[in-house]
Amino acid sequence: MKRFISNLVILAFLFTACQSTANQVPGRPRVLAVESFLADIAQNVAGDRLVVESLIPVDADPHAYQPVPQDAARIANSDVLILNGANLEVFIAPLLQNSGGKQLVISASTGLAPRPDTSGIHPEGDPHFWLDPNNVIKYVENIRDGFSEADPEGKSIYAANAQKYAADLQKLDAWIKAQVQNIPQVHRLLVTNHETFGYFAERYGFTVVGAIVPSITSGAAPSALELAALVDQIRSSGAPAIFLETGTNPQLADQIASETGVKVISDLHTHSLSSPDGPAPTYIGMMKYDVTAIVEALK
Repeated sequence: MKRFISNLVILAFLFTACQSTANQVPGRPRVLAVESFLADIAQNVAGDRLVVESLIPVDADPHAYQPVPQDAARIANSDVLILNGANLEVFIAPLLQNSGGKQLVISASTGLAPRPDTSGIHPEGDPHFWLDPNNVIKYVENIRDGFSEADPEGKSIYAANAQKYAADLQKLDAWIKAQVQNIPQVHRLLVTNHETFGYFAERYGFTVVGAIVPSITSGAAPSALELAALVDQIRSSGAPAIFLETGTNPQLADQIASETGVKVISDLHTHSLSSPDGPAPTYIGMMKYDVTAIVEALK
């Protein structure tokens, strides 16, 4: 049985290696980003010079992701691996150790100061930097520098692409500010599945009333006392909605909604893009989709 499983892993490695090589530009670094939104950000920096693939499938939660044998093969076959960092990808360390350590690893959030996790579960702080587009400009700079190190001949291309995409992110920031103006100040209240929107709230003037899972990781479990406290917070604040990410079990949110009379918005894309034909196929598209849903629910 052990030999059979080992053979399966080897076959997965060979299949994935061949598949990835077919998608890459010959003679240039093979690039893998852990999350789909991160792959899109990186692809904007890479332009036509590199192909950036995503490790985690769309709609998967990086907090709770369980890797499969193909993931180890894809990491081992990569030349550049891009992480969000801030310990978002807790599953990645053993995969990197087993990959031989030949990759250039880019931590996209390097240089950003994290918000603290008040629950104490995540001592590295809040990793959800990307929900403020201004933080993503730092991601872009880190990715640009990493690509330039891995592929010096493309340095000027990466610099030009990064500058253009940073301008697009500044436009996105201005667009979000304008959209938020449609929400009365007293209604700018966020209740979420877990503590995801801290950076977003700070940038755009929202108050985070609370979260079903009172932690920045979705892997924690709320107690009955914490759920009762959230019900009280919703009632006292007048928050009109609970916002859930795609793939989240809505059971607790529905229970709270039945007690408080609030709406449940259950299809935000916060940790993953949608499929290419879905409503959030790019990072900028993801942010616009989420902001539109939030504005519609709160205005």
